[in-house]
Amino acid sequence: MPQCLSTLTDLPEEGFSSRALRRLSDGRKLSQRLAITRADIPRIRAETAARMSISGVQDKVSLRLERGQLVVKATGGEYILKPIPGTRLPKLHDDLPANEHLTMQLAEQVFSIRTAANGLVRLADDELAYFTRRFDRTRDGTRIPQEDFCQLMERTPDSHGTNYKYDSSYEELGHTLQRFCAAYLVEVEELMRRLVFSYAIGNGDAHLKNFSVQRQPAGDYLLSPAYDLLASSIHLPNESRLALDLLSGDQISHGVETHGYETGSDFLDLASRMGMLPRRAAAMLQQVLTSREPVLDLVERSFLTDGAKDAYKALFLDRLKALAQ
Repeated sequence: MPQCLSTLTDLPEEGFSSRALRRLSDGRKLSQRLAITRADIPRIRAETAARMSISGVQDKVSLRLERGQLVVKATGGEYILKPIPGTRLPKLHDDLPANEHLTMQLAEQVFSIRTAANGLVRLADDELAYFTRRFDRTRDGTRIPQEDFCQLMERTPDSHGTNYKYDSSYEELGHTLQRFCAAYLVEVEELMRRLVFSYAIGNGDAHLKNFSVQRQPAGDYLLSPAYDLLASSIHLPNESRLALDLLSGDQISHGVETHGYETGSDFLDLASRMGMLPRRAAAMLQQVLTSREPVLDLVERSFLTDGAKDAYKALFLDRLKALAQ
């Protein structure tokens, strides 16, 4: 059965559902095919790199929607395209776009996490690439003030070395959020939901730059929509379970000390340290522990290869066992 390239719901033919179009393009027509291939990406990046504002090491291209077609634009981009990367990963390399797409959809559909609108598109040679709508610009192109947690915590390669994105803890991230967010008691729940979700699906790269706050129209700051969510451990099986330590300083969580890995009780302890109500933290963890069937169903519906689906499911089920402790 053909599917929506965003929500993974069934469609008469492959494309985007009306629900997906409302998020991706405000209901405007949006073609699911691009006129470029992955082989064109290095040339495009070389021609536009000096003018594009997208950072990071992964191959990325800026796109704009014009008359229903996504076209490459050096400036004024509305979307970011992320094809299969040029740098090879140890495992399941070609599944990276489908992995990021699935993980972002799980975050939104199953775990109610605020996410950037996203989907897959087919390149000219039929290869799938991941794309996401930019959330740091309004539709008229006005920049929305946004700071990631490296910026908020004043961490740079000069001040903290090449490992600056990882030289912290999630406890410290939470305390930093409290300093900058007036609605902290609400937003800390969103933060904890993202942390537990990342652990559950094997996202070992949830570093400081992958969390941001964004200024709202009233002038206050809230967490930006979640972005760059990925079950990275199916590609990098030897990476750490978490990008950052759970606790600040030299503190070791009970689960790590006892079992050698983080457990559900460790996340409840972290939630308490961040000021989250115990009953709310317990309910959030329970939601994750009872998510087995909807997660496995969406994994099966995804565009991952069969081998990647098996790896994704096995990783998730293993993490559920850890979170149940």
